Amino acid sequence: MEESERNELQALLGHRFSQPDHLEHALTHRSQRQGAIEFDYERLEFLGDRVLGLVASGCLFERFPDWDAGKLSKALSRLVSAASIHHAAQHLSLGRHLRLGPGEEKTGGREKKRLLVDAYEAIVGAIYLDAGLEPAGDFLQRTLIQPALEATDGGLDRSDHKSALQEWCQERALPGVEYRLCGSSGPDHRKLFDVEVWHEDRRLAVSQGASKKEAEQHAASLALKTLRAGSNSGSA
Repeated sequence: MEESERNELQALLGHRFSQPDHLEHALTHRSQRQGAIEFDYERLEFLGDRVLGLVASGCLFERFPDWDAGKLSKALSRLVSAASIHHAAQHLSLGRHLRLGPGEEKTGGREKKRLLVDAYEAIVGAIYLDAGLEPAGDFLQRTLIQPALEATDGGLDRSDHKSALQEWCQERALPGVEYRLCGSSGPDHRKLFDVEVWHEDRRLAVSQGASKKEAEQHAASLALKTLRAGSNSGSA
C-alpha cells in the first residue's frame, strides 16, 4: 500500500497505526497471497469479531440499564448484524482499499458484502492488536455503534420486520406467511432479488433487495403495513 493511500485510510479510520503491517494484513484477501507471504485478514477478522461483540455488549449494557437479557440479546444481534457492519464498511469505502487477487477483482470483490464485512472486522482486530481495546472501542463507537443507534432511534430491541410480521399473525391465531422468490436480475456480483409475501392465497407485498434476506425484510415490512391497515379498517 502506498503511503498516501495508507494516510488517507488512517484518517478515515481515525487511527494511525504504529505498526502499519497490521493495517496491510487487515485489507489483504486470501486470493492475494504472494510467494512466502502467508497472511490474510481471516485471523484478524476472527479477533475483531470478538472485540466487536465485547464492546457492543458493554455499550448496550451501560446505555440501557432497564433492558432485560432478552432485549439486550436482540439489540446485540441487530447491532452486529452483517447488514449493519456492511453499511459501516461502505461508509468508510473499505472496498476501494482491499488487496484482492485477479479472480476476486474480476467478479466484483470490492463490492461483495461478505468481503466488506470481514474486512471491517479485520480492521477492528488490527486496531486492537496495534493499540488495545480502548482505541478499537472508539473506532467501533464512531463508525458502527453510534450511527446504528441513531438510525434506529434507540429501537434496537424491537423485532426485525420478519419476526414482527410473524408475531402479528401469531397474536391473532392466523396462519403464517410464505416468502416466494419470484425473480432476480443483474450480474452475479450485483444481483437483485425479487421476493413476494403471501398470506392465505393473497399476495401482500413484493420487494427487491441485494440479497434474498434483504428483500424478504423489506417485503415483510410492507406486508405488515398492509395487514395493519386492513385490520384498522375492519374495526372502524
